[in-house]
Amino acid sequence: MASSKLPKVAIALGLVSLCMDLSSEMIHSLLPIFMVTALGASALSVGIIEGVAEATAAIAKVFSGVLSDWTARRKPLLLLGYGLATLTKPLFPLANGIGAILTARFIDRIGKGIRGAPRDALIADITPQESRGAAYGLRQSMDTVGAFAGPLFAVGLMAISHDNFRLVFWVAVVPALVCVLLIAFGVEEPDTTQQVGQPSFPISRVNLRRLPIHFWRVVIFAAVLTLARFSEAFLLLRAQDLGMSVTWVPLILIVMNIVYAISAYSLGKLSDNCNRCILLAWGIIFLIMADLILALAANVWVVGIGTALWGLHMGATQGLLATLVSDTAPAGLRGTAFGIFNLISGIALLAASMIAGVFWTAVGPQLTFYAGAAFSSLALAALLLTGLKNLPA
Repeated sequence: MASSKLPKVAIALGLVSLCMDLSSEMIHSLLPIFMVTALGASALSVGIIEGVAEATAAIAKVFSGVLSDWTARRKPLLLLGYGLATLTKPLFPLANGIGAILTARFIDRIGKGIRGAPRDALIADITPQESRGAAYGLRQSMDTVGAFAGPLFAVGLMAISHDNFRLVFWVAVVPALVCVLLIAFGVEEPDTTQQVGQPSFPISRVNLRRLPIHFWRVVIFAAVLTLARFSEAFLLLRAQDLGMSVTWVPLILIVMNIVYAISAYSLGKLSDNCNRCILLAWGIIFLIMADLILALAANVWVVGIGTALWGLHMGATQGLLATLVSDTAPAGLRGTAFGIFNLISGIALLAASMIAGVFWTAVGPQLTFYAGAAFSSLALAALLLTGLKNLPA
């Protein structure tokens, strides 16, 4: 999967992402169903919790990204962020109410927020520009290997433990610990990171003006697109709504993440040598098709098809958007740029998940996915009309 041209640290960061996603998805693939069936939560509550969690991560990314630029250090923030997420894993099996789940998700997402922008900035620091699409695609792909292996382990453990949610949650602690060890001993920060730092605090009016208009176009476009892509928790709820048993619901995330993992690296590498706007357009078309199929689904097999298209959308867009941010931001403001990008995207995801929860609770799942298709169409229209002109090709 990896290219010999990619730095070893980029590959190590991919392994780190794999281990943490393995841990997280063992929990998250069951968490919406656990909240609804074991704790009595509503779909609206699930939407609010997921939205708040992701928005929290987005806000934390701003501060961690700025701090990584100001101190010219990435690794300490990576270790703090992944370490904090690891410490929260035991809170999930110990939870006895929605409040405890919200607290655990909130702290866990703070950890994600702390590590996200410095990690993405570090990849840009160590990777030549002509290989960044491949580097971000590789990290997304390895991240997603963990994301489908996690639900796969969850299914197996649920089957042999007679649907013991809490046992699965305890097992998920182990790969999170491995992740922290990988960062501590396998990720080295290059000297070039020290050189991109700056003595002045990055989040100032002067420095924000240094972020070019091309960067802000990417941010605005990503926000509109994120409104169309609410939390994957609703994919799980859709499968359960159509009769899938609790034991097998994580298979939905397995399908999505297998497609995501297979496509992310190859499409990321393709983005280094093709018209990126065309690739983004295809990514949005995949999401529109996924939403329509999920809205019209009459059985779980059709949900699986829609979920696969959702994964193809992720593979075509997520690494590419990260590449566009890294290519449009000045070297000394990469952490800040990723922080701002993730903040705006996180706010959009909070809104999207809350809207999805309201639609689901008020009128059912069909309108939820139709609304997603409508927002996707708006994003596609904006892309076709503007072409996000003058972006790096």
